[in-house]
Amino acid sequence: MTRNTEAVFILAGTVLASVGVAMVQFAGGGWLDADVALTFISFALAFGALHVSFRLWAPNANPLILPIATFLAAIGSIEVFRLDPDLAALQRWWLVLAGVAGGSVVWLLRSSGVAVLRRYRYLFLASAMVLLLLPLLPDAWPIHGATINGSRLWVRIDLPFGVRALSFQPGEIAKVLLTVFLASYLADRSEAMSTVSRKVGPFRIPEPRHLGPVMVAAGVAFAVLVYQRDLGASLLLFGLFIGMLYAATGRGFYLGAGIVLTTAAGVAAYTMFSHVRVRISAWIDPFADYTGAGYQTAQGLFAMGSGSLTGSGLGLGRPDLIPAAATDFMFAAVAEELGLAGSIAVITAYAFFVAVGFGIALRSRDRFKKYLAAGLTILIGLQSFLIIAGIVRLFPLTGITLPFMSYGGSSLLASALIAALLGRISHEERT
Repeated sequence: MTRNTEAVFILAGTVLASVGVAMVQFAGGGWLDADVALTFISFALAFGALHVSFRLWAPNANPLILPIATFLAAIGSIEVFRLDPDLAALQRWWLVLAGVAGGSVVWLLRSSGVAVLRRYRYLFLASAMVLLLLPLLPDAWPIHGATINGSRLWVRIDLPFGVRALSFQPGEIAKVLLTVFLASYLADRSEAMSTVSRKVGPFRIPEPRHLGPVMVAAGVAFAVLVYQRDLGASLLLFGLFIGMLYAATGRGFYLGAGIVLTTAAGVAAYTMFSHVRVRISAWIDPFADYTGAGYQTAQGLFAMGSGSLTGSGLGLGRPDLIPAAATDFMFAAVAEELGLAGSIAVITAYAFFVAVGFGIALRSRDRFKKYLAAGLTILIGLQSFLIIAGIVRLFPLTGITLPFMSYGGSSLLASALIAALLGRISHEERT
């Protein structure tokens, strides 16, 4: 697959997004307006910037990354527009910003390559901690934290003259920075961590001096997220740590310890936090409290059930009856209007993205690049699994966003950075 073929697929995704918005307008009894053109322009600018940056500064990058991302973003933008045109307008601006940011990253790494990030791992760690702490800023300040649905994980910037306040979720960017830190640290210590161990009873555990800095960084991040009651992000971050440790060492000890610690943390969270108990109850039996805690989950199930095989059609369903459908329940909205066929297409696209990412990691000869590609892929794959599994009731709902698809500028920005870094790593591996 060449860069020209990549450009064709990106154009197809851009047309898909525009046609989808037009179909929603027709279904609502309207006619074509500026939203169709603006959707086309925003996609062309965002993914065009990424494509041009790949063509100029990473010509050997894997050509499958951007077409998959374009397809997922197109489906997501159609449903966001269908749910709330005002949110879709903001999403277009964020999409352009994300594309420019991703292209800028490829440009910045054009000479030194991804390896330069390895030198600044503790700067990335410190920056990630600052970002995680930002939602704790006092409400009286112009830039302050905001509590939404019981979790304080948003930062809100109050603008003058009655302009709508800007909100973003700094934890989305923090997880990418933490991945860079982990990849850099593990690249230096993975061999020692996989060979040197200490025996405790019948078990052999890694030498504490090698594992200590990673555990301290993880502990601080978990403490902040738990204090903010962002337990979904805590679970995602914990899965990232365990997955990268296993990828770097190949030791099953980390997987076993991760399962045990996840179970223990789940029990502790159930006893400590009332909103966790509410989510567990809604997961086990959403119809026991249909008008209360189980309403969102039940509405999501109704939506997916009514979608059947091919869906109700764009703009013809009622995903607006699902609370927070544009963020938490985007997959249920897609399942209702595009049916089982559309749902499988979305899941297949995520699986394809994960396969491409792990393929890049396996082919990389440099340890840092290998672990960084693996970590970034784990982020996308695990985050997608957690939210989709929560919607279909395979797992308690975590409330995190669906990468590339859900409404949210910070999520789009993080996803674009991941795509850009994976593209640059694959270019360096092939060069």
